[in-house]
Amino acid sequence: MCSQWRRVPRMSATLYAVHSSHSAHTARLMLEHKEIEHKVVDLVPGTHAALLRLLGFSHGTVPALKLHGRRIQGSRAIARVLEEAQPEPPLFPAESQERIRVEEAERWGDEILQLVPRRLAGWINVRRPELRTKLAWEAGMPASHLIGVVGWPVAWYFAHKVGANDTEGVRRMVATLPALLDHVEGLLKEGVIGGDRRNAADFQIGTSVRLLMTFEDLAPALEGRRAARFATELMPDYPTGIPAGFVPREWLELLRDHSTSASA
Repeated sequence: MCSQWRRVPRMSATLYAVHSSHSAHTARLMLEHKEIEHKVVDLVPGTHAALLRLLGFSHGTVPALKLHGRRIQGSRAIARVLEEAQPEPPLFPAESQERIRVEEAERWGDEILQLVPRRLAGWINVRRPELRTKLAWEAGMPASHLIGVVGWPVAWYFAHKVGANDTEGVRRMVATLPALLDHVEGLLKEGVIGGDRRNAADFQIGTSVRLLMTFEDLAPALEGRRAARFATELMPDYPTGIPAGFVPREWLELLRDHSTSASA
């Protein structure tokens, strides 16, 4: 595993992450927004679940935050703990109706949008050993090629946990991408996200769009979109990517059909 320090003032925290996890980047960006001194510990994918339990967390999922002895998991839970621990700068608007809109957008980003890149990546990871090799190499794991060959059971297990082994379900989810991006752009137009002051929904939604942008096969669906510009401003660089040729061609044709229907 590797670590890096963000030296900013006030309280300190340790964020346990996986370098490719968009929800972990959500938590990291919120810590930076709050200007909370924190250490990011990138755990080795596939071993992170066991390591987190050894570290005293109740679940084997990232993001996992240790703050003043408290252990918190999940980006939405982390947002609320950070807001309580250090109110300024805020992650939620003070006005009640505005807060409700931000919280609804945050929940949608967590429960709906976030699943699209997670399930698609999981589906590919089970079927393409070269992607497992790539991810292992990016995580700094030794013998990454061997891991790519023998890592199928671990990839299958984590894909099963997020529903990525349901091929038809993943295919249908990919086809909804134009509508999901339209919803993001509606939130931008309404000012719920993308305003002068970042909020929890910005970080929740922006990181998922940014991860989708790393799928080269999906590039045409995101090209020229305001949602893509918003995500890039929030997170200019992403530490991994999925090369072209990994998403089935017939899925991409269906995606193009849905994009055409949405714009008609």
